Amino acid sequence: MPPRHLADLSAEELRAAVTELGEKPFRARQLAHHYFARLNTDAEAMTDLPASSRDKLVGQLMPPLLTPVRYTDTDGGTTRKTLWRAHDGTLLESVLMRYPDRATVCISSQAGCGMACPFCATGQGGLKRNLSTAEIVEQVRAAAAAMRDGDMPGGPGRLSNVVFMGMGEPLANYKRVLNAVHRICDPQPNGFGLSQRSVTVSTVGVVPAIRRMTAEGLQVTLAVSLHTPDDELRDTLVPVNNRWKVAEVLEAARGYADQTGRRVSIEYALIRDVNDQPWRADLLGKLLHEHLGQFAHVNLIPLNPTPGSKWDASPKPVQREFVRRVRAAGVPCTVRDTRGQEIAAACGQLAAEG
Repeated sequence: MPPRHLADLSAEELRAAVTELGEKPFRARQLAHHYFARLNTDAEAMTDLPASSRDKLVGQLMPPLLTPVRYTDTDGGTTRKTLWRAHDGTLLESVLMRYPDRATVCISSQAGCGMACPFCATGQGGLKRNLSTAEIVEQVRAAAAAMRDGDMPGGPGRLSNVVFMGMGEPLANYKRVLNAVHRICDPQPNGFGLSQRSVTVSTVGVVPAIRRMTAEGLQVTLAVSLHTPDDELRDTLVPVNNRWKVAEVLEAARGYADQTGRRVSIEYALIRDVNDQPWRADLLGKLLHEHLGQFAHVNLIPLNPTPGSKWDASPKPVQREFVRRVRAAGVPCTVRDTRGQEIAAACGQLAAEG
């Protein structure tokens, strides 16, 4: 794992770390303010710290974790994918998307993914390693700084939403992802101060971790990547279904909804001639109505095909009929904005090419 970083530490742990370095405990708050409030990692700009202490504190508690390898823009510059290289050469990606009313960053929680979903390029590459809390948080800090500095069309702005929908299965890196949620949402100077309701944590359906998260007292949005309502196909499309079947996943999601009062987002990548049949739309609507009731919302994703893949997006008429049938069952259903397709940045299809 990467070297220790202040974003890995709670406020108490940071004070202890600063004291160990021979500095006054209040320096911890100053350091945290620079990172989380000012989004600053440059020691020279930390003029409220003694010059003799800056390099030591920053070197020990803000070591560089991620180096941008390249940026790729599309959608008139309002969607930017960043390929990052970690300290050990590991590659990962994040995507910043600016809309008229908000700015969302899609972040990775693992380098690669071990869930092996056959239609996902990241899943086909396998799991390299978990990311540290700080590596996850640093993707958010970089996006927030890019918005503040006006690096995207539209001038300076602020980051409003964070979605754990990049590389990896967030709930397979549970502890670090949970710590990252707290750093993202805790009030400044110990976090970025975003609302938990503006953070979405996705999962392919790791049932024990969903139940564990239900007990945390969070208000983040839970997104379940379902992709088909029937166990027979889901065993193939989402191999974790061999351990936890559709009904069990939806039951766990309902537990989260009951505990939080939050609607659950059901992610469904629509794949031509694979999971887009009318009967599957009907079954999806029926199951969600039974298990989640008013807490269900289907987020239909036109598949973003990857080069050489046999998988393709469903035609528009098929997509419209699928939406109609799900809504006819009394379940809200919308189609996700297909941003970033030209740069392979959409729909969880992130794949670092080196």
